[in-house]
Amino acid sequence: MNAKPSTPKPGASRADTPNAKMVYEVSRRDLPLHCPTPEMSLWNSHPQVYLPIEDSGEASCPYCGARYVLKD
Repeated sequence: MNAKPSTPKPGASRADTPNAKMVYEVSRRDLPLHCPTPEMSLWNSHPQVYLPIEDSGEASCPYCGARYVLKD
């Protein structure tokens, strides 16, 4: 299966497309952390993957590259 990334509509920026944000702040109440998160659009996302963030305070998704930072 060769899925192409969705392209924004003319006049739309990357920020207008679902899940376009690349850095997310999360808190301990969001743990266990997984990407995509419940707030993200799932129709164009990837399989859910759990991310270990507790020890280092940061984690990156191997699918989409989103970076998560633990804020508390």
